[in-house]
Amino acid sequence: MNFEQFQNQSPLYVIGALEPEELEEFEKARKKFGKKAEDYITECYGLHEAFALSLRPAKASAAIKQRLMAMVRARK
Repeated sequence: MNFEQFQNQSPLYVIGALEPEELEEFEKARKKFGKKAEDYITECYGLHEAFALSLRPAKASAAIKQRLMAMVRARK
């Protein structure tokens, strides 16, 4: 595996989407590329976390909405 292939598989590694055979090959390449690989994986984890934090929740629960509305009414 060359470094470009490693870079292409890194996001899949971060989200846990590599197959066992791919994971084994990825881990070998990770050791082969050393610090350069670790830095790239760290960058991918950072992007993954930033993306996850940017997502909005699908729906707030009814209990949370009720508590929020009660707080709003209490301040009026």
